[in-house]
Amino acid sequence: MFAVPEAARLLELSPSTLTYWLEGGVRRGRTYQPIIRENSTGSRLVTWGEYVEGALLRKYRKNHNVPMAELRTFIDHVRQSTGVPYPLAHEHPFVGAGRRLLMKAQEAAGLPEEYWLVAGAGREPLLTPPSDAYFVRVEWDEDIASGWNPSADERSPVRMRPDERFGLPSVGGVKTEVIWEHLESEDTFEEVASEFDLTVDEVRWAHAFETSRRAA
Repeated sequence: MFAVPEAARLLELSPSTLTYWLEGGVRRGRTYQPIIRENSTGSRLVTWGEYVEGALLRKYRKNHNVPMAELRTFIDHVRQSTGVPYPLAHEHPFVGAGRRLLMKAQEAAGLPEEYWLVAGAGREPLLTPPSDAYFVRVEWDEDIASGWNPSADERSPVRMRPDERFGLPSVGGVKTEVIWEHLESEDTFEEVASEFDLTVDEVRWAHAFETSRRAA
């Protein structure tokens, strides 16, 4: 889907951090295995599944400072249990009985409770607030992540879809970057909406998303 620098820019990560998550590496004389990929491939391209998992890892790493070694072990457990290469880009672990799989993986990996994706509540484990916030930002199609809301606001119509605009953020099939450029050239919101057959609200959401991303 993306070259590493482009994926890193969209995830608001450094390319070196994303490469480490994808490929592993040597740090302080110790060799670490990949976190997102099952094995190092040497590829500088980021697949859709890798991008979606990277979005979850970024959220947990940035907001909760989760140790990567523990997350690596946790993801390995889920991957082996599901047989899915990118299990956190798959709906099954987040719904119904699949949450019990996450619970077992958390415990097996020794993940501290403050970093859990699900928590026990009676008979049915519930998504913790961070994992629920991730889950609702994903569009699911037959259990697979088919779309992603890159905005922190769940009301935003901005989406990333692998089969639309090469996966880049867009609204109504129009890249948010294109909308922003038109507005920067002094077109009005109404003029841009008319030109691309969008609503004025959609144009405002796209502009707000791009402005926020460029200010980050």
